[in-house]
Amino acid sequence: MSSPDQDKEYVGFATLPNQVHRKTVKKGFTFTLIVAGESGLGKSTLINSLFLTDLYKDRKVLNAEERISRTVAIIKHTVGIEEKGVKLRLTIIDTPGFGDAVNNTESWRHIDDYIDQQFEQYFRDESGLNRRNIQDNRVHCCLYFISPFGHGLRPLDVDCMRALHEKVNIIPVLAKADSLTPAEVCRKKMKIREEIKQFGINIYQFPECDSDEDEDFKTQEQILKNSIPFAVIGSNVQVESKGRKFRGRVYPWGVVEVENPAHSDFLLLRNMLVRTHMQDLKDVTREIHYENYRAQCIQNMTRMVVLERKRRWVEADFPLPLAVADTEKERLIYEKDEEVCFSSFIHSFIHSST
Repeated sequence: MSSPDQDKEYVGFATLPNQVHRKTVKKGFTFTLIVAGESGLGKSTLINSLFLTDLYKDRKVLNAEERISRTVAIIKHTVGIEEKGVKLRLTIIDTPGFGDAVNNTESWRHIDDYIDQQFEQYFRDESGLNRRNIQDNRVHCCLYFISPFGHGLRPLDVDCMRALHEKVNIIPVLAKADSLTPAEVCRKKMKIREEIKQFGINIYQFPECDSDEDEDFKTQEQILKNSIPFAVIGSNVQVESKGRKFRGRVYPWGVVEVENPAHSDFLLLRNMLVRTHMQDLKDVTREIHYENYRAQCIQNMTRMVVLERKRRWVEADFPLPLAVADTEKERLIYEKDEEVCFSSFIHSFIHSST
């Protein structure tokens, strides 16, 4: 077929992905990650290792007495990262003080409240008048650090993950994997997976592969599923061994390489978070966790509208309609009245919140 004939049959919508790509890259991307777990499990080191940045330059290391006395804090770190022309606004939410107190009952409440606050702010913004430049600060992922010492999940781990699992994508991480032998890592992972299932904790579920996906992709997805919880090692120190330089840790018995798959699941976790599943984590947050929150808000507001309407009927000494309207016209008036009442309530709710 000649080139002019091809041009006649070519409409051009095949370029839509390229248009979307250009527009999205120009706008940039956002990702918000919260890290939770007791002090000393290497959370800060791992985050710096994952994103090749230093978010904790001014951090003060507290002594035991200060850690016990302080409450859980929410500290927000935001950094702009650019790679090959693609900009990412990365927000890391740290939770110092979590699990450090003598009594840790409901110490997860601050994390739970923070996630709800970001949902609430987004709900207000998208319900307002100016919706063009809404800043998305919703939490897309929670890396929950599990101590390698002990026999599995602690009560605090169970309580925290169960409190958060309907609001955020939880990815469990087995911290300081270099303190365990390979056999111990396998046993610990199996034990944690069993307890996650036993206690009904809904962690992030990797999407099912389509039937037309290639075998390499399916194999990689299965490896990720089998690696939960990710056994990780973090280090920001460059060490040298056998003529090579790499990030790792030096011990009397040898050297541990952070990015060596035989030593830890660091590469699997980084690839999953950044290269393969970052968008899915955002999609699940938007389509499931936020939608559940939004539906609950609308349901609560609807209930308040109904109660307010009943109160007005009573104050006006006007009998409540006990049955469906007799005529189609009366029914339509009744429904319109409900709609106007609900709309005015939402309007007043939005303006009273701003």
